[in-house]
Amino acid sequence: MENLKVLLEDVLNENLIKIIISGKKNKDSKTDKIKIRPVILKGSLEFQTTSYVGKQVLHSNADKTKTATDIIKELTENFKQCQLETVDKDYSVLVSKKGKVTISSKNKKQKAVQCDLHHNRSKKYLLDPKVKVDFLVDLGVMTTEGKIVNQKYDKFRQINRFLEFINDILPQLDKDRELTIIDFGCGKSYLTFAMYYFLKELNGYDIRVIGLDLKEDVIDNCNKLARKYGYEKMEFIMGDIADFTGTDKADMVVTLHACDTATDYALEKAVKWGAKVIMSVPCCQHEVNAQIENKELEPILKYGILKERFSAIVTDAIRANILEANGYETQILEFIDMEHTPKNLLIRGIKTNKKNQSESYKKLISDLNIDPTLYRLLK
Repeated sequence: MENLKVLLEDVLNENLIKIIISGKKNKDSKTDKIKIRPVILKGSLEFQTTSYVGKQVLHSNADKTKTATDIIKELTENFKQCQLETVDKDYSVLVSKKGKVTISSKNKKQKAVQCDLHHNRSKKYLLDPKVKVDFLVDLGVMTTEGKIVNQKYDKFRQINRFLEFINDILPQLDKDRELTIIDFGCGKSYLTFAMYYFLKELNGYDIRVIGLDLKEDVIDNCNKLARKYGYEKMEFIMGDIADFTGTDKADMVVTLHACDTATDYALEKAVKWGAKVIMSVPCCQHEVNAQIENKELEPILKYGILKERFSAIVTDAIRANILEANGYETQILEFIDMEHTPKNLLIRGIKTNKKNQSESYKKLISDLNIDPTLYRLLK
């Protein structure tokens, strides 16, 4: 356990994001899982331990020394694995039956942002919940007095989560010229208006935003609202993503729950335009589910719900790999569930022109006997 002691000495500080202890090996232990995070209590750094005991969730706080001692005790007696996440590194700890500790680590491509460590401090949103915003009122998220509607707090959190993703990539956007942003499948445009307000009004970017959707009434309403707010460089167009010819360039392409292969057509256009930033939340990945065939995976594929989920993972993994092969640094991040769908993964690509030369995803395509639309479009 000596190497684990050294690791804990290094990571138990304000740069720790979380520790998860799992893989119960002692059947007599009542605790199923343990989570640990740093907190500031009365000006001092401590560590909050959350223990999951059956249906109970128990909390306790301790200093660095006791926390390290407790972690070592749990991994000696009750658990066999531990995941540690810090601002710039991820660690995996495995403990064998004989007590041998194996530690592996991986550097993060991009430093994570540490949350506020002050216990019970209200979360800080990029949109201040106490500041009235007209489009949030019209979209039913705020009251006319400027308060968040209780039933719409999930929507407010979702909007802010999306803006956090955009806030991360602000250094990639040129502030010295007009930027073109395309939102494919914009729908009621909660996030489109939020994006315009955040970039234009709060951060001073010169942007032109085009929203595209198939529903005429939705497009008409969004155009009325854009004119009402004086958003002169914001327009909404009715049309299909695959046939869109409204521009020959884009600096950022957003696609939120464009159904099935509509996501692929949006990604294809983004790549061909050389968009600096791509943000895509895929939805309804039916294509691969209908094509996939592999005898070795039959134990998974024979169950409909598992086949559907596996196909969705494969679809998004291939999309991400194709973006990397086309010069994008790509991440798959967790989003917040949308109102009518549990799909909550966001593919974010930043153009670097450093192409990933690995072709392992092509072998995956071959092995699964599939022909994904994005692969076909960008061959």
